Amino acid sequence: MDVARTEVAPKRRGSAARLGLTALPVAFFAVFFAYPVAAIVARGLRVDGVWLPGAVVDVLAQPGMRHVLWFTTWQALASTVLTLLVALPGAYVFARFHFPGKEVLRAAVTVPFVLPTVVVGTAFLALVGRGGLLDDLWGIRLDTTVWAILLAHVFFNYAVVVRTVGGLWAQLDPRQEEAARVLGASRFAAWRQVTLPALGPAVAAAALMVFLFTFTSFGVVQILGGPSFSTLEVEIYRQTSEIFDLSTAAVLTLVQFAAVGAVLVVHAWTVRRRESALRLVDASRTARRPRGAGQWTLLASVLVTMSVLLVLPPAVLVLRSLDAPGLGYYRALTRTDGGTFLVPPVDAVGTSLRYAVAATLIAVLIGGLSAAALARRDAGRLVRGLDALLMLPLGVSAVTVGFGFLIALDRPPLDLRGSWILVPLAQALVGAPFVVRTMLPVLRAVDERLREAAAVLGASPWQVWREVDLPIVRRALLIAAGFAFAVSLGEFGATVFIARPGAPTLPVAVARLLARPGDLNYGQAMALSTILMVVCAMALLVLERLRTDRAGEW
Repeated sequence: MDVARTEVAPKRRGSAARLGLTALPVAFFAVFFAYPVAAIVARGLRVDGVWLPGAVVDVLAQPGMRHVLWFTTWQALASTVLTLLVALPGAYVFARFHFPGKEVLRAAVTVPFVLPTVVVGTAFLALVGRGGLLDDLWGIRLDTTVWAILLAHVFFNYAVVVRTVGGLWAQLDPRQEEAARVLGASRFAAWRQVTLPALGPAVAAAALMVFLFTFTSFGVVQILGGPSFSTLEVEIYRQTSEIFDLSTAAVLTLVQFAAVGAVLVVHAWTVRRRESALRLVDASRTARRPRGAGQWTLLASVLVTMSVLLVLPPAVLVLRSLDAPGLGYYRALTRTDGGTFLVPPVDAVGTSLRYAVAATLIAVLIGGLSAAALARRDAGRLVRGLDALLMLPLGVSAVTVGFGFLIALDRPPLDLRGSWILVPLAQALVGAPFVVRTMLPVLRAVDERLREAAAVLGASPWQVWREVDLPIVRRALLIAAGFAFAVSLGEFGATVFIARPGAPTLPVAVARLLARPGDLNYGQAMALSTILMVVCAMALLVLERLRTDRAGEW
């Protein structure tokens, strides 16, 4: 009897600990994600208290909507293929070569990924748009064309492929490929038969991530696509804010939700397969200096590609922001016009920083608790299902979430529509998944025997976390906070609905300036985008200095 009680007690404590860790994250996502999304979808599919079961068929039967669905899927597939073609050589270079400035370049490659999509769109507008560099030099304009969208998507997602595939490539033992060559295989045959199958799951995972990000693209398409091109996300925004057709917006939200859900399921399967099928080695043992003319040529071509694709658009953005004499565009940010802005546009810098700090604290709390629950080896299916729940905000229309906030959170006890906290809450929904993805691998690597020893000595679950886990994951926690901060700074889809007129965030301020005609508004948009880009880049450089494990994806 005593033995049975001894065995049951830890199980009960473990169950209680799991419930305690997951209670707050589940409540947070239920109230601030599931409830607003369900409210806006329900309102769109019900008229005068009557449900419209045929709404889905009616909307999808419209030729314009079929074109939106086709373009959304087509441009996502094209962006994914183009990104893989451009980025895979870079993944190989980072995985297998040592060269001066590699760590700085690693950080620079990742900067585009944390840039707000509004800034990416603005940078390419400065490069290929009206009055842009290509227009001034050769009279070439690519804005309002699909090529501008595809190039911007490659720019934004280049780091996804380099980090995801390159991180694994660096850990593959090159002796396996060398053994195949000793047995008579050519260099290409050895790579195709040995390395490519091992990289397959990583390439598939990277491709699915790129497809997900481009399938839900909003800011880039909104700025560069013009009226000719519209993704599901852009169309949801247009139907909600311009046409006020909530029924159509609700149907499109459900379609996007179903498509993204399928992508996330496939992505989860590829990640599990990659983690269980490979034997990896220390990445420091696989990289060396380039040898021979071929490898030096490959390195040079990758560096040139990165310079043109990743450096040129931000550089042109900075130069365009300096076009006015005496930093005129930056000085204009300190004045208000009484129309578009109730405050000087530069005030958006302080507003964004305050919101991002609050969102980071929320995201770290929710994401940290979730990661701690998911890292437990005795986690059940319900706890593991929390991982999928946390990823949903990355796939559901941010426009729907933002408008859902206005619809659902407008009555007691959740009357938050006039509160400043609404913006950080929306930003935290996007930041929390990055916190989980950053902290979870480190928490899972903690030796379970350390926790068990602390528990045997009488430590409570909170004391075990404080004395065992926290010292080990402190650096990962700082990195997670940095990612959440950068992502929160750039959130646009939801914030555009809920940011108050007197307190716009930087992405919202940039979008408002770009929507107004005139060189002064255009120049101010370039200046604000430059400020936002510099803040995000500085945050990422700090993160890169904190990183000690170079073998992982991020």
